Amino acid sequence: FKGIVDLVKNRAIVWHEEGMGATFDVIDIPENMKAEAKKYRALLIEEVASYDENLLEKFMEDEESITEDEVHAALRAAVMDMAIIPMICGSAFKNKGVQFLLDAVCRYLPSPMDKEGIVGVNPDTEKEEVRKPDVKEPFAALAFKIATDPFVGRLAFFRAYSGRLDAGSYVLNNRSGKKERISRIYQMHANKQNAIDFIEAGDIGAAVGFKSIKTGDTLTDEKHPIVLESMDFPDPVIGIAVEPKTKADVDKLGMGLAKLAEEDPTFTVRSDEASGQTIISGMGELHLDVIVDRLRREFKVEVNQGQPQVEYKEAITQSADHREVYKKQSGGRGKFADIVFTVEPADEGVTGLQFESIIKGGNVPKEFIPSIEKGFKMAMVNGPLAGYEIDSMKVTLKDGSYHDVDSDQLSFELAAKLGFKNCARAAKAVIMEPIMKLEVITPEENMGDIVGDLNRRRGQVSDMGDRAGAKTVKATVPLSEMFGYVTTLRTLSSGRATSTMEFSHYAETPSNISEEVIKAAKGVES
Repeated sequence: FKGIVDLVKNRAIVWHEEGMGATFDVIDIPENMKAEAKKYRALLIEEVASYDENLLEKFMEDEESITEDEVHAALRAAVMDMAIIPMICGSAFKNKGVQFLLDAVCRYLPSPMDKEGIVGVNPDTEKEEVRKPDVKEPFAALAFKIATDPFVGRLAFFRAYSGRLDAGSYVLNNRSGKKERISRIYQMHANKQNAIDFIEAGDIGAAVGFKSIKTGDTLTDEKHPIVLESMDFPDPVIGIAVEPKTKADVDKLGMGLAKLAEEDPTFTVRSDEASGQTIISGMGELHLDVIVDRLRREFKVEVNQGQPQVEYKEAITQSADHREVYKKQSGGRGKFADIVFTVEPADEGVTGLQFESIIKGGNVPKEFIPSIEKGFKMAMVNGPLAGYEIDSMKVTLKDGSYHDVDSDQLSFELAAKLGFKNCARAAKAVIMEPIMKLEVITPEENMGDIVGDLNRRRGQVSDMGDRAGAKTVKATVPLSEMFGYVTTLRTLSSGRATSTMEFSHYAETPSNISEEVIKAAKGVES
């Protein structure tokens, strides 16, 4: 592969081997290719002309009278209308054709100026506002990535949608409501960064010197706040325990994990209360493998890792009424709390605790109500069946009683915790498991084996189709059944099939799986 023929300009481009695609010569089309080039140029002009009536007339009268600019203008209109998809020839291995690919992107694809503007919500008025991609508009940008550079420190990559930002000036972070000083702005390249004095609408840059910018934050002019559409990040679905191989690495591990968690919102770090282990959680086996590899490469921390564990959750499926009386007498002042409540699934779309008190007449003093709510919130962190988190539930506090001397805030908090655990059976608490969306691309002869394997893994095939001479299988499969799937898929297809997997939703586990999960969580041999 030496070069390409540009059918619009009727010329050939040949790259220099020694320059790795950076330099090239423009030459006449070689004699042995002229006839082929003329044939394909005629097809190109014919396609473009059929989209533009003026060009069609010119094409009929004299094909050669069509100018280069007219072809570009018609091609751009056709691409914007999704009627034509231009093909650019090149080689990524030797960087050949990169310049012309980028020229085509600028020339044919829509620019921000072709759209009216980006829509956001003004946090003060709660009304929608439009910011046009114009330097004269107030500054608005979206931070889409946080990275750590060994020389510069923390970098916030952001896209400027409107206005202009000068290095050394202040912006408003609309998530926290605080001002952030952007001391320096960099234009990022693959292997270096250039400091620039300002950034304008449509550009992408990296900011340095901020305190608390996170992925998805909107940065704006202080006097013109707006919140652009942020990214939604799913909860982690798989976790592993990690520990440093040497005691000297304990601090380095903590710092490394904190920096990685800041960069990646789908990666979380927590300490397990029961075992004291550090648990890292992410979106899949590969995600956590990459995290462990980055700890090794970037932070020079060698870690031991445990077996992957699925991040199960628990849920309440029915309404249940319960009365909890908490009494404790240990000499002197005792503890007393009495509450009557209903536990049920939360209203649709509500996450967290939906708490309501309908107590009349001061049966439970008002100052104890927040403690009861706090008790239920804390109980949701460790579910009643196996200690997994509960995402949402509704609690209605109906009645209760108190003791003038023995009742205090802690008594009612403990009553709420114990009451929730005791009524879980009546509320039909269940274990929920993460379900993944899986797509497999496979040769047709391996289709039966792959579908059979998915059925054995409790998978539900939702669609089968064709793509570029191969077959596609779409299915939903429980994550707990997918450990080591890539290896099995290679074996079934002799290495020819590929798969992609992403989180879909949580669903109730079958009773036999629930029993195993509960036994494993409680340390009982199944």
